[in-house]
Amino acid sequence: MLCSIYKSSKKDEMYIYIARPEVSENEAEATDPLEVLPEAVRGAFGRATFVMDLELSESRKLARVNVLHVIDSIETKGFFIQVPPEGLINPNAAAPEGLRGA
Repeated sequence: MLCSIYKSSKKDEMYIYIARPEVSENEAEATDPLEVLPEAVRGAFGRATFVMDLELSESRKLARVNVLHVIDSIETKGFFIQVPPEGLINPNAAAPEGLRGA
């Protein structure tokens, strides 16, 4: 599955993955790929800036999300939103019980 990835203007490290339809060289790409998003999602996401196109497959590893969740969400909803892992990037978060004093 080929998808396009966009970053949000409203929140750092928030990205949206949208399936990219195959377009032949003779066709002009007239449709906005972000039209698949519900209006509420568009408003919360803000201005979308294109980051890259990416080929998704079951064997591909993604840095912060499970590729199978991304593919499933795109197939069922038409998009996948990756939100920043709040607890992982908070330097003031309490250490898990097993790591204290290590």
